[in-house]
Amino acid sequence: MESEKQHVLQLLDQLAPSQLAAVVHLLEVMTDPVARSLANAPIDGEPISEEEIRTVEASREWLKNHKPIPHEEVLAEFGLTSEDFERMGRTPLDPHGTDQ
Repeated sequence: MESEKQHVLQLLDQLAPSQLAAVVHLLEVMTDPVARSLANAPIDGEPISEEEIRTVEASREWLKNHKPIPHEEVLAEFGLTSEDFERMGRTPLDPHGTDQ
């Protein structure tokens, strides 16, 4: 195992900064229990309802005559920033559902 770690360190030393950043991101995802759980979750096999199909079609029709609303604008309506949204996505939820 130690020789594998040494080999990894040698390879890391050869990477450009952008490549190193990509490897860091990959390692973070691989070691994040939430990301691992999501990656191993079964595919949702629930059929799409008629109501969902109509809703998607209505949104496509709306977009034919309207500009899309930027995500930042929607967040601002709730008093949030993109940074708030990203932080909320990283914050683990209480497994017992007692977060308030």
